[in-house]
Amino acid sequence: MSRAVTLRRAGQRDREFIETLLRDNDLPVEDIGDVLDCLYVCEAGGERLGVGGLERYGDVALLRSVVIEESAREQGYGTAVCEAILDSAGADGIADVYLLTSTAPGFFRRLGFEEIDRETVPEPIQGTTEFSDLCPATAVCMQCELDATKDERRE
Repeated sequence: MSRAVTLRRAGQRDREFIETLLRDNDLPVEDIGDVLDCLYVCEAGGERLGVGGLERYGDVALLRSVVIEESAREQGYGTAVCEAILDSAGADGIADVYLLTSTAPGFFRRLGFEEIDRETVPEPIQGTTEFSDLCPATAVCMQCELDATKDERRE
């Protein structure tokens, strides 16, 4: 069961919080200035607890930079952030969401993502800075077909 969270678009006032949270969790920060408008801040009880992003390219998107403050982990906030982002993406006509992860393939599998070969990812996603430069070649590449998993995520 996921927790109730509020997601709001990140703004310049959130940049330091986002960069610190990502850096503390060994996630890329080099392109945050370029993708800040694709990021969401997760809040619960009036406190910023995490971040998650979605870079859209036509009807496909890259889920990125999903992380929750260490003190708020294992309480369902990560799941809530991802579900909210994926539900919004599906409502906006995105068919497939891709991601790269070095640390959490099991978490994303539970949300309906499946491991795929990097070479099968659509070119717009392969051309992102995160995909082509920032994430290591050893990162697991995953895909979620939104129509196929929407009901599964709600179970």
